[in-house]
Order: sequence, then structure tokens, then C-alpha cells
Amino acid sequence: MTALAINTDVGEGFGVWGPTDEGDLLDQVTAANVACGFHAGDPDILRRTCEASAARGVAIGAQVSYRDLAGFGRRFIEVPKETLVNELLYQMGALEIFARLAGSRVSYLKAHGALYNAAAHHPGHAEAIVEAVTLYDRELPLLCQPRTVLWERAVEAGCRPMAEAFADRGYTDEGLLVPRSAAGALVTDPAEAARRALRMAQTGTVTSVSGRTVRIAPDGGVVSALCVHSDTPGAVAIAAAVRTSLAAAGVVVSTPADLISPGPGAGLPGARP
Repeated sequence: MTALAINTDVGEGFGVWGPTDEGDLLDQVTAANVACGFHAGDPDILRRTCEASAARGVAIGAQVSYRDLAGFGRRFIEVPKETLVNELLYQMGALEIFARLAGSRVSYLKAHGALYNAAAHHPGHAEAIVEAVTLYDRELPLLCQPRTVLWERAVEAGCRPMAEAFADRGYTDEGLLVPRSAAGALVTDPAEAARRALRMAQTGTVTSVSGRTVRIAPDGGVVSALCVHSDTPGAVAIAAAVRTSLAAAGVVVSTPADLISPGPGAGLPGARP
């Protein structure tokens, strides 16, 4: 039986800016990537988002970022590794208290924006993410893409990477995300996103923007997390279509913590049968 988690980015506001009610989107997912304050989010939003997620049984994940409110975390920042480790721990700790007040906890980690993309090839920043996870909780699932530097460092450190794919984003021939500034970066048609999601879950492959079939699951493993971005136009409809398509095909959806297999490199197989 195939099983995976459906995650989305939430809490991406600041002060009076940003969404005040993301309930419709949270109703469609099993995991919430909560902005921890460095690219978006403030104490009020963190608490409100944690409460909304916990009330629905949606897992709370720390979506950590470079310190870049002005750029929404989508600009690369050459921060020293040691400082980046501390900044990631700071964000995770801030979210943890609000998660606990809501009766939950931070149960997985995912980088945001430029940090996510940079960690695919930047050894220092990939190692910073892995070190932060190791210091915080080595058992914490880490959502990332296979065959990247971050994935390799996580496996080497005995962490628990989970293979993530994106239903609403275009892919390059290398299996990485098409930059948002390029053609084909977004998939906004719910039916198309649902077809792509089901193919990712069943075969671990996707068609790149150039038309090639690209494997995005780890060698010998499966995709175990699917993301739908909250700021993609029609995100609620996309998430609903993806979940309906998966359910119709017998794909089980659950939280990252429930899917991760025991032991180092647990993200390789992805999910328990």
C-alpha cells in the first residue's frame, strides 16, 4: 500500500498582512509547514496557526528560512554555517512553544524558499540544516529532495529524510524545481496537479518542463511527502483534487511522523506498508 503526507505552507503573514483564516486549506492536508518568523509569521500568527492545525489533527512542521522578511525568504543569503545553525534552532524553538500550547509539537522540519533550493547543492547550508535537526531531535523527519546534498548529508548523519515532491511546481531535467521566474514554474490546473501527484506517488517520476521522464523518488524508495503551496493560485482546489485523486487510487495519507520508518536513512523507503 502506498502512503504519504500532504503538506502546505501556512502562517505566511506578518502583522496585518497575509491570510487570517487558512482553515479550508488545512482541511485538505495532513501536515502544516508553519512559517517560523524569519521569512513570514509573527507570535500571533504562529499561535493562531498552531491552534488551527492541532484542532484538525494536522501535523505541525517548522518551515525554517534565511532571515529575510523583506524578500519572503526567496533570496540566497551567505550566512556563516554556525550562525545559520543557531538561527534554525531559534525558529524551531519559537514554533515549539506555540505548538505545545495547542496540544501538539513540532513533528518535522522543512526549509523554505531559497534555503530549500540552496541546500540542494550548498554543502555548508545543507550541513547546517542537518546539524540543527540533530541538535533539536535526531528522530525528527526532514522533508527534502532525494539526490541532493541535503539528502546525502542527512543520510550520512543518521537523520530521517523524507522524499518530497511538489504537485504544483514544474521540474527541471535534473529533478529540481524550476525557478519561479521561469516558464513552467507553476502548475495551477487542479486536474493536472492531481494527475501529477498520483504519478509521483505510484511511480516516483514526473515529466520535466522539457518533456523528459525524471525520477524524483530515492533509489529503491518512494515519494513520501507531497507539497501544495498555499500561495499557488487555486491552492485549496488543487489540494482537494490531489487528495481526492490519491484516495480514489487507494493511496493512504497521513502525517510525516506516522510514515517515517525506524532507523537511520528512514526516508529511503518512505513509508510503512
